[in-house]
Amino acid sequence: MRAIVNYENRPFAVEMREKPVPQIGDEDVLLAVRGVGVCGSDLHQWHASHSWPVNYPVTLGHEFCGVIAEVGRAVRGFSVGDRVVSETAAEICGRCVYCRDGLYNLCPERKGFGYGLDGAMADYVRVPARCLHRIPDSVAFEDAAMTEPACVACNAVIELSRIAPGDIVVVLGPGTIGLMVVQMCKLCGPGQLVLVGTSRDAERLEIGRQLGADITLMADRDDVIGHVRALGDGFGAHLVVDCVGLSSALKPAMEMARPMGQITKVGWGREPLDFSLDPLVQKALRLQGSFSHTYKTWERVLTLMAGKQLNLAPMRRVFPLDDWETAFRTMDSLAIAKSVLTP
Repeated sequence: MRAIVNYENRPFAVEMREKPVPQIGDEDVLLAVRGVGVCGSDLHQWHASHSWPVNYPVTLGHEFCGVIAEVGRAVRGFSVGDRVVSETAAEICGRCVYCRDGLYNLCPERKGFGYGLDGAMADYVRVPARCLHRIPDSVAFEDAAMTEPACVACNAVIELSRIAPGDIVVVLGPGTIGLMVVQMCKLCGPGQLVLVGTSRDAERLEIGRQLGADITLMADRDDVIGHVRALGDGFGAHLVVDCVGLSSALKPAMEMARPMGQITKVGWGREPLDFSLDPLVQKALRLQGSFSHTYKTWERVLTLMAGKQLNLAPMRRVFPLDDWETAFRTMDSLAIAKSVLTP
């Protein structure tokens, strides 16, 4: 079968290879992939700019859906031909306090598809049955392939943040996660929803306006802090969601958040901080990290998709698997928010 493989830790060490179809265990299914999203983390591994360990060589791809082609002997509740989408926690210990409490996204032994185990940028992928969710009949494969980033946003906003109707909310970064966060915030009824990017993000900021952002700003052209503080009562944002892949984004987030406000940090950044965190103390801010998602998040998001409460089409462009490099480069250029590959 075809597979897009990240084979060593250096820039652009990714290529299409022929690999054998995976062998499944008793509690696994073999999934014929129908759609797989290109994540910012895939681009980071492509550039070798990532900050997490990778088991080279590894097939990329953790945002995926498909049709079950084979079922392990111990699997119950799923059959050949079922349309399913998969969570990303490909391997967990099942024993620690977090696994036992349903917070397996925080399992210290967790390994994900696309860096720890082979992912789904391939014709087939082996998936533990515990990761599967049925795709509602009304949800197309190209939408289902975007469930995972929607779950990242849902966990960050709906489950870990506090938004009251009328609040001022700022989203930093108009990438896939940022645009998903905009939609999740909009469901909570904010008074003003601000999306911040740079001049390179012009197309994606326009998508953000289509998806519900009331105000879009460019950090390299606009006085973002001044704009935010001019809203409402002048004290700043009730919530700032940091979806930027740079550690330095935390500094303006602290500056624009109001006293007793919240910063939810989703974006990864491997650079060390070179500024003081004293504003967290002075303003009594709540700094909330957000990582991954769990079963209930996926069920919530699939319900939102089935109810047409998420608008995914403006964010993506679909490419055949053989055109993976074009898909990577197009997304990396910031021309689009999401590339989806179809094997």
